[in-house]
Amino acid sequence: MHKLLLALSACFALNVQAVELKGNLTQGGMVTGTIEGVKSVKFNDRPLQISPNDKFVFGFGRDAKAEHTLSWIDESGKKHVKQILITSREYDIERITGVAKKYVSPPKEVLERIRSDAAKVSAARAKASSLEYFDDPVYRPAKGRISGVYGSQRYFNGEPRRPHFGLDIANKTGTPIWAPLSGKVVLAEPDLYYSGGTLILDHGYGITSTYIHMNKLHVKVGDKVNTGELIGDIGATGRVTGPHLDWRFNWFGERLDPELIMIDKLANSNKQ
Repeated sequence: MHKLLLALSACFALNVQAVELKGNLTQGGMVTGTIEGVKSVKFNDRPLQISPNDKFVFGFGRDAKAEHTLSWIDESGKKHVKQILITSREYDIERITGVAKKYVSPPKEVLERIRSDAAKVSAARAKASSLEYFDDPVYRPAKGRISGVYGSQRYFNGEPRRPHFGLDIANKTGTPIWAPLSGKVVLAEPDLYYSGGTLILDHGYGITSTYIHMNKLHVKVGDKVNTGELIGDIGATGRVTGPHLDWRFNWFGERLDPELIMIDKLANSNKQ
């Protein structure tokens, strides 16, 4: 199992010209920032939403490049530019040979369904709401053994499969899943082809969390959920070999590592 280096999971704070950044400067990391009296902020020339108290958020994908740029316009109209360097990571790679073709590529008759499922998920992650839960603590959503980690990848018969973008928590079917932070339900599908029972929560400013292979969903689209609230049960729906929760985080289309973001404390621990 891939083990995170402490140096990668440590938080940082940088204060230069009234700028404060907190998060993980590494592939898969999420960063929140504050700039006092700022008019606009861009990350790699992409405009960022700014909250009423001058906060913003961005993240780095699994294979993000090392160099990035944060720029902003202050109240006087002056432009500032800050270069950001992030660290790269090594991921678990598994090579498997002798796999039957039917297990490597889906049958043609389900391709349209797969495309439709993917469009629903992409649409749910594309919205940039004004919710501000992205800056709240993130807790562990379920009890269980960590059975899969972010960034790992398999090669079947020499052909690369899509990397794994979540944190897998294995436990028996019916194990409760609690909201690791507050949010709004923007997707609730009981049976997607690959991911089975699938739930997406919006936490604001492009940050979403996803819950996959669920046996049962306890919330519906439009529901507001609070940290520690029951949102579903672990299951083995979709294309899986056993019951587990595949838990993911995104900043829009950038896939983030939940293990870097979370506090290793159960989301409902304060309610027991």
